[in-house]
Amino acid sequence: MLVAKNISKNFGGIKALERVNLEIDRGKVNAIIGENGAGKSTLMKILSGVYADYEGDIFLHGNAIRFLNPRQAQEAGIAIIHQELSLIPQLTITENIFLGRELTHYFGGLNQKEMRLQTKKLLQRLKLDLNPDTPVYRLKVGQQQVVEIAKALLTNAEVIIMDEPTSAISDHEVEILFRIIDDLRKENKAIVYISHKLNELFKIADCYTVLRDGKTIESGEMHGVNKEDIIRKMVGRNVEIVGNPIANNFTDDLLLVKDLNLKISGISKNVKLSDISLHLKKGEILGIFGLMGAGRTEFLESLFGMHAKDSTGDIFVEGTQITLKNPSDAIRAGIALVPEDRKKDGLVLGLNVKNNISLTVLDQIETAGILSEKKENILADKYIGELGIKTSSKKQLAKNLSGGNQQKVVISKWLATHPRILLLDEPTRGIDVNAKNEIYKLITALAKKGLGIIMVSSELPEILAISNRVVVFAEGVITAEMPISEAKEENILQAAIPRSV
Repeated sequence: MLVAKNISKNFGGIKALERVNLEIDRGKVNAIIGENGAGKSTLMKILSGVYADYEGDIFLHGNAIRFLNPRQAQEAGIAIIHQELSLIPQLTITENIFLGRELTHYFGGLNQKEMRLQTKKLLQRLKLDLNPDTPVYRLKVGQQQVVEIAKALLTNAEVIIMDEPTSAISDHEVEILFRIIDDLRKENKAIVYISHKLNELFKIADCYTVLRDGKTIESGEMHGVNKEDIIRKMVGRNVEIVGNPIANNFTDDLLLVKDLNLKISGISKNVKLSDISLHLKKGEILGIFGLMGAGRTEFLESLFGMHAKDSTGDIFVEGTQITLKNPSDAIRAGIALVPEDRKKDGLVLGLNVKNNISLTVLDQIETAGILSEKKENILADKYIGELGIKTSSKKQLAKNLSGGNQQKVVISKWLATHPRILLLDEPTRGIDVNAKNEIYKLITALAKKGLGIIMVSSELPEILAISNRVVVFAEGVITAEMPISEAKEENILQAAIPRSV
């Protein structure tokens, strides 16, 4: 259905794509595989009309095409779900879904009733219980991701490009998406699927194309290849995945939470945590698993002092009770939070690597109210070296780094505060298998130095790979707690499913 021949694209002298070839078949899920920076998203933006300046040829149904903008691609039947959310925060879910394709009455006025009704049906299809009139800025990242999917499903597209569609949604929502993809495949649609979650690709994809360093490496059928083969093709070498089956022999108390309660009203729906009590030892990695809406992110935010007015309960750090009125109190207590959305909440994308790393410790690198560039350079060099941040220089803008290296900058920023407790919310969201492995190594190395780490993840293999102990959330309560030696996917999932489901 769609063929790309010899596609090349440069950004300021940097070659993002070099003579890439791609064939997309109808009635199949076509997986595009590669590390961060391999050129996958750039290629998809060319196919969907975002980038019009490129070399090479694209054919749709055998006809040469060249889109000058996304609207032309949409009109030709190509829809894309971007990895970077393209929603307008101040508009409602309905307004975002119908933006640029609004329904009107006979006399030209907006048909609000019909748009709202169609939005409600789309959300129901995606099992998302939200009011269509909810402003998007009030949604969690995972909910926004589902709205992006709904936008693409609204069109009667023949080619649907999904760029990391499951990066922020849990296994339950993934299953719903896969059922929808299966329906689209039966309708003879062509699905282009990009994901760093290799297990997903073996479940859903029919064929694959591997990109590496902006070049096409290999294409073929998914049947007959295994995970190790795919990883080797992606990175050009064997990669040993980090595991952390450490015995649960931690003794020194670090964090104790007693009867934490939280109630936030007036967002898309009430967020509630009830009687959350747990502990964390020095050097321990505590994995927290739960489905979307289980309260995992809100729990970490509460520990970071972000919901002081809406929460109650007692928090102790190394035996001393602390009061958290705001994040500054949490930082002084030795708590740091790496947020779920690194680009929105973790980085200032327009600043360089050096500036981002020093943001949390400006008071330590100033002299008489003036920032010391020497101290800032020393700090940046320290963490670029220790965390292996791949950047052309410490003056490179954060927005130009790969996802894995952006995440390392966020972690560096918080390590600069010398925390005792590190809270990680979806630390490997949207990064490739090799970058994930580097983050895993970093997390385990920090734990060995004595940091207590609480890691929230929607990926069960990730929880099982590096956690020492697992706590499961469902509907704002803890439904299970187990050492890693007793943790199995089946019992974790069973505990995570809400009672109402």
